[in-house]
Amino acid sequence: MLKTSLQRLLLTSLALLLPAMAVHAEDPPLVRATNAVRVMNDIMQAPDKAIPKDLLQNARAIAVIPDMIKAGFIFGGRRGEGLISVKSPNGTWSNPSFITMTGGSVGFQAGVSSTDVILVFRTQRGVDSIVNGKFTLGADASAAAGPVGRTASASTDAQMKAEIYSYSRSRGLFAGVALDGSVLRIDYDANAAVYGAGITPRRIFEGGVSNVPTPVVDFRDRLEEYTSR
Repeated sequence: MLKTSLQRLLLTSLALLLPAMAVHAEDPPLVRATNAVRVMNDIMQAPDKAIPKDLLQNARAIAVIPDMIKAGFIFGGRRGEGLISVKSPNGTWSNPSFITMTGGSVGFQAGVSSTDVILVFRTQRGVDSIVNGKFTLGADASAAAGPVGRTASASTDAQMKAEIYSYSRSRGLFAGVALDGSVLRIDYDANAAVYGAGITPRRIFEGGVSNVPTPVVDFRDRLEEYTSR
């Protein structure tokens, strides 16, 4: 009886979850790039309750996942699609690679929500992991909810040890959020659609692509603008 009830709960969860998770599957890569630029612009228009600029300036990589869908009924999940750029040795930002972000959870929850997520990489280890194809927050690189405000000086000891700061925005407010267990993967299909077949993330990050579409260039340019000293 208990097993049957759990099976019904699982099926109900999946029935709610799968349609919500499928929404982003139809988003063209350039739409994702445009939405990621929108999220970056929104951050910088709220300086008192946003990601500290000094933290952004010292970042080794920045990922933006706009409109990540979180859905669930007892069993929950989240999925989003976005972009990540890494800082080059000369201090400029690379062309971005397309990525996906997925995760799951168990516990009392119901409904569907859309959230913007931003990841600020503070060390090279996390960057190296994503170049290799995928990594898990909290396992391959330590992560913590990031500080907000004008500077990063209010960080706790736990935050300061983190390799990645994570943020989310819903209902117009940016705040630090814990995302341990979430998996970031390179979206090879989206990269192929934008940059051409067989283009590796490393080649993208090292400037080995040309004829980059305007929305993708805009993402890189906004990072340059918002992290300039």
